[in-house]
Amino acid sequence: MNEFTINSFEEYLRIVSDDIGVTDQKGQRKRRYFRGQTKRAFEGYDLKPSIGRYAHLNSLPPAERDRLENEVLETFSNHLLTYVNHLPRNDWEALAIAQHHGLPTRFMDWTTNPLVALYFACRDSKKDKAGNPHDSAVYVLISEPPRFSELRRQQKNGAASAEEPESAAPVSGDDDGYDDFGLDESGEPLVLADDELETATATRPRTQPEPTKEGELSPFDISGNVIYDPPHVSPRIRAQDGVLLACHQPMQPLEEKDVLELVISQAAHDDIRRRLDQYGVFDKQLFPDLDGIAKWLKYRVFKINGMT
Repeated sequence: MNEFTINSFEEYLRIVSDDIGVTDQKGQRKRRYFRGQTKRAFEGYDLKPSIGRYAHLNSLPPAERDRLENEVLETFSNHLLTYVNHLPRNDWEALAIAQHHGLPTRFMDWTTNPLVALYFACRDSKKDKAGNPHDSAVYVLISEPPRFSELRRQQKNGAASAEEPESAAPVSGDDDGYDDFGLDESGEPLVLADDELETATATRPRTQPEPTKEGELSPFDISGNVIYDPPHVSPRIRAQDGVLLACHQPMQPLEEKDVLELVISQAAHDDIRRRLDQYGVFDKQLFPDLDGIAKWLKYRVFKINGMT
């Protein structure tokens, strides 16, 4: 795994802007995804989805694990619409909501915003058993997996025009990673308004999302990792520029060739936290609720004594 060591906020900005190819030679923005971790992967916090952290699942055959995931999702979905105002339309949206609320899934949280990833890497400095502080890390996904919206569009085009089989091949694209975040192919928001929700629920039971239709791409049947732009079921997803990586081998960590590691020196954590606060990348912005405000006040008043 290639890596850089970051010793300052300015150095981080320079590296993500210049050294990792966020823009191409013509100055056009390339899509990059970032993930911040308070512990580095080699320290035992592998780059794998939350369901992959349950070692006993490794003893199950893949088909049995898939069956278990589907059963858990079905149970979750049976309770879902009692608590949320968003009507999931398929397993992708249902899994995204489950991930957001802490259920172990085959999705991994990433962001298109490198400062958000830096926040998660430095928010809480960790120490080892001897009390020595840990370096943290931001990981950059450099393998450019296809996006669900692209695959779905290609699938529809392929069904409409059998004479163009090449349209079914994954295309990574090079447009801005923000351009269709939270949008379907028509450009309409995925989150339903209250009146739309009432109309939708009047025509079908309020139990669970429609299963993925036969022939449609399922998160349980993908043959490679896929980027999924989740609907804005929570203000946190929008605030954090969140995306999800659907992992086709959820029990296995990402391959080293797929990521770049930016090691954030623990000695720089305090200054980076202050700089992020100055840039508006902190608790009350990324967690736009009472929890975020409380965390922000705790940090500003009690941890740094009002200093920024």
